[in-house]
Amino acid sequence: MISDLYSGGILDAAAAIPPARRLATPGATAKKISRVCGSEIEVDLTLENDVVAEFGMAARACALGQAAASIVARNITGASVDELYRLRDEMRAMLKEDGPPPTGARWRDLSLLETIRDYPQRHASTLLVFEAVCDCLDRLAGKKAVAAK
Repeated sequence: MISDLYSGGILDAAAAIPPARRLATPGATAKKISRVCGSEIEVDLTLENDVVAEFGMAARACALGQAAASIVARNITGASVDELYRLRDEMRAMLKEDGPPPTGARWRDLSLLETIRDYPQRHASTLLVFEAVCDCLDRLAGKKAVAAK
């Protein structure tokens, strides 16, 4: 039922999205756009010792994309590179393969998005922020590889 998709918890998370904030000198930037609904999220990231030190984001997204971005924005600082790749994979599995929601204190609110699994056309917008974060991590890893040569 569509009311499950836009439950109070999802709408509350979407409404709690932090104001757009971009980093002046990000280590990497990535932008992702949903071809289905036109939602877009642009992420800036800096790392220190493979842990997120700073995070900036601008989101022009539907309520589902905003809810996911809101939860990530409020919890990402201090997360490790490995944790963030695992988080993206867990979110994909939760939505596309009937997997469990991510666990742990930092990411437990993502369980609010579990109802989206029944709406495959909404998966892309929900995953935008996770894809953008991992794109930034890939870019930063590429910079490290070039610097090491």
